[in-house]
Order: sequence, then C-alpha cells, then structure tokens
Amino acid sequence: MGIGVIGRKVGMTRVLAKDGTAVPVTVIQVPTNYVVQVKTPEKDGYSAVQVGAVDAKEKHLTKPLIGHFNKRNVKLLRYLKEYRVDNPQEYQEGQELKLEEVFKPGDLVDVVGISKGRGFAGTMKRWDFGGFPKSHGHRYHRAVGSIGNRTDPGRVWKGKKMAGHWGAEKIRVQALLIVDVIPEEGLILVKGSVPGPNKGVLFIEESRIASRKKQQLKQQRMKSLVEAVQQAGAQS
Repeated sequence: MGIGVIGRKVGMTRVLAKDGTAVPVTVIQVPTNYVVQVKTPEKDGYSAVQVGAVDAKEKHLTKPLIGHFNKRNVKLLRYLKEYRVDNPQEYQEGQELKLEEVFKPGDLVDVVGISKGRGFAGTMKRWDFGGFPKSHGHRYHRAVGSIGNRTDPGRVWKGKKMAGHWGAEKIRVQALLIVDVIPEEGLILVKGSVPGPNKGVLFIEESRIASRKKQQLKQQRMKSLVEAVQQAGAQS
C-alpha cells in the first residue's frame, strides 16, 4: 500500500481531450502535506506514515496533540491521517510531500470524505423504496409499510431500513481515475464525483482495488483518454 494526501473538494467541472471529448472531473485542492510520524514494525508493530495538512492555531488543538507536533519538530497542523505503507524507511518526520511524487495522471485512487448531511428523511428518499400505489382508494402513498411479522418474532429486526437521519457519514469512493495533476497549483483532477460538499475535507489514497483485473482493464482502457487530456492541456 502507498501513502496518501489530505485535500479539499473545490467542485466539479469538465476538461476537454484533444479530440473534443468532455470528461467530467472533480477538482481537489491539495495543500502542503507533511510527514508527522513514521511508524515501524520494530517500534509500533506495523508500518505506517502519519500525514498532516492545513496550518492550525494552538488554541484549536489539545495539549497532547501540541506535544505530539513539538516532539517531532513539526508545525501545528489541523488534520491528520495515517496511511499504511510498505516502505516507511523512505520517509522522514517533517518531510514535505510533493504532490507530483505521490500521484500521477492515470493512477487509480480511493477518495474518502463525509457525505452531505440531509437531515431526517423518509424511507422512499433514504432507501429508494417504491412506495404504495398512487391511485384513488389508497390511503398510504409514501409510508414505510409493514416493518415486522406477527407474534414470531414479535419485534423489529435490527438493521431494518426505516426513516431516519440521512447522510453526514463516511463514504469511500473506490478506483477513481486521476485525469490530471497540476503540482504548481496543488490540484488533482479525478474522473467522476466524490463525497461531501465543496470545501469538504477529503483523504486521497492509492486504491485498494487497483490490482483487480477489472480495474487493470479500466486503467488500460482510459490510458488514451488521459494522454489526450494531457496533450490538450499542453497546447492550451
């Protein structure tokens, strides 16, 4: 597994390939990321790198967290994320991660974020239930319907899909294609949508399913598209 970075969602747009094909992309702003801590099997029992980003004020952090940064001579950072890596010896505490060295166009990444909170929602909106007939003579249209059986089991099963709070939960979108990387502006363009609102915090990492045959074929199929976008960008 490889290291990842912390970024913010800017919004969606499209980029044009050399042949005029429009590719829908999400723009992710990646501020300067730093290596805060390196964990090794000898000391910690596993290999990982803790990454931090976005400058923070001392009043916004707890004393243990401030001590964590001071111990490693790293400036105060607002967001931390730990990534499992196979080669922790290649990183140094306080090291600045260069975006172009972490990701390149054509890579497949997983993007993790908190989805938009949509408040209390009924079953049809939350779980896409079909609802009851909408013709005359029916008293219910968007109700949940029966939620259990008779005396047996005599209760509602755990996990039953019912009305409730929708959204504001961690979502992982897997195997998104990186269409372009603009290191001088700290931007990553990924094909498709990612969770959360604009300005929401995102964690971008190497895709967990990138080694699957289906994703390898997808990567090969999209290679020409990425190259066409690169060529169009170079000419503009």
